Amino acid sequence: MRLDEYVDIEQNKRAERRRLAKNRSYDIVEYLDDFQDRFESTVQGDSLYGGVSPSIFVGTSNYPHVSTGVLSPVGHNDDVSQFITSDTWYNEDISISDVFERRASLLNSTTTRPVTNVAETWDGDGFLGTQREIAIADHPVTVEIGLVNRPNIDFDVNPADVSTPVGPRARAESAALNENPHVPRAVEKTISDDDWNAEGAITYLYRRDFDIYDINTILSAGALGRTDQRRLVPTRWSITAVDDVIGRYLRGRIRTNQDINSVEIHRESFLGNAFWVILAPGEWEYELVEMKAPGSIWNPKPEAGTAITTDWEGREGRTKYVSETAGAYHAARLGVLEHLAQRGRRAKALILRHISADYWAPVGVWQVRETVRDTLDDTPAISETMHEAIDGVCEHLPISSARLHRASTIAAGRQATFDTFT
Repeated sequence: MRLDEYVDIEQNKRAERRRLAKNRSYDIVEYLDDFQDRFESTVQGDSLYGGVSPSIFVGTSNYPHVSTGVLSPVGHNDDVSQFITSDTWYNEDISISDVFERRASLLNSTTTRPVTNVAETWDGDGFLGTQREIAIADHPVTVEIGLVNRPNIDFDVNPADVSTPVGPRARAESAALNENPHVPRAVEKTISDDDWNAEGAITYLYRRDFDIYDINTILSAGALGRTDQRRLVPTRWSITAVDDVIGRYLRGRIRTNQDINSVEIHRESFLGNAFWVILAPGEWEYELVEMKAPGSIWNPKPEAGTAITTDWEGREGRTKYVSETAGAYHAARLGVLEHLAQRGRRAKALILRHISADYWAPVGVWQVRETVRDTLDDTPAISETMHEAIDGVCEHLPISSARLHRASTIAAGRQATFDTFT
């Protein structure tokens, strides 16, 4: 299959997704106004709110004393699963507006706690104990929350934050379960083992087919790791940590596998993001190159041209913080490593991500992870060489081949020194 034919097929396949991304709905403000009405109709008395909680949220501000909360959809207790961030959002062809509306329906009932000594305070702290039970349960649970004030409905959106946006917030003084939640046996095992470090527990749950979104939540609640080291983990950090831990585990699994047979080009787009994944025979090597459209919230100066950020790793990975592409780096890498592990092969991987102006608001790195996963499920185009593949893809990118070769370690065919990344 020629590359141009492959591109045409994929463009037709995702035409509806692009339409959704371009359809910028500004009804979110009206939706937030409606939230206030729904809240007033469900609150009991002056301060008690009862509902079904599908998840939790831990913030980063003022760390190590953080805002930690219970998320509850207001007026939607009949179908709370739609509010849980998961791969189903991608499969639904969800739009950016849909993400914001779903988050705008979630009341974040928060309190402030130190992140440390979580295991010691679970039994004596009703709020943290309830939050943990919500996180480790295998289904959403009913809760009763004592609120100090009415919700603040200013929508919290931060382009620098890789997590899904958080909706209305209210201060809580108490939280209690209205049922005894069921906890999977594997989760009970990780909690009861006092000497199991968090990394081992994360890998254990993943190997037993636990969804990474559930593992994120369990880690965030401080339910994983050695007892004396358990702590609340901000949601944004837990997402990246789980992607990184599982990625390193999978990288070890594929290290001695046979190479793939040819240079493969995979393409997919979602929510104004176009991904090109180029796989080539060879030892593991990975790079994410992000191209950010001028005039977008990611690159606000139109005269600056397309901005480029890159991060790279070699066979042994990296120990230095991923500074340029942040959580997207680990989310995209996980998708590639899962694909190679399932095939029983190894490869070097170059991911080119074009972030267009159609991606007009941040929705979280789940969309990076799920788009890369889906990209690799499709039949690829085949190229004779890595050089030919990169030059062919550049014809569809907003930057020249020469500029990509200057910015990218893999495209330039050079090896950065190990010292650069340690």
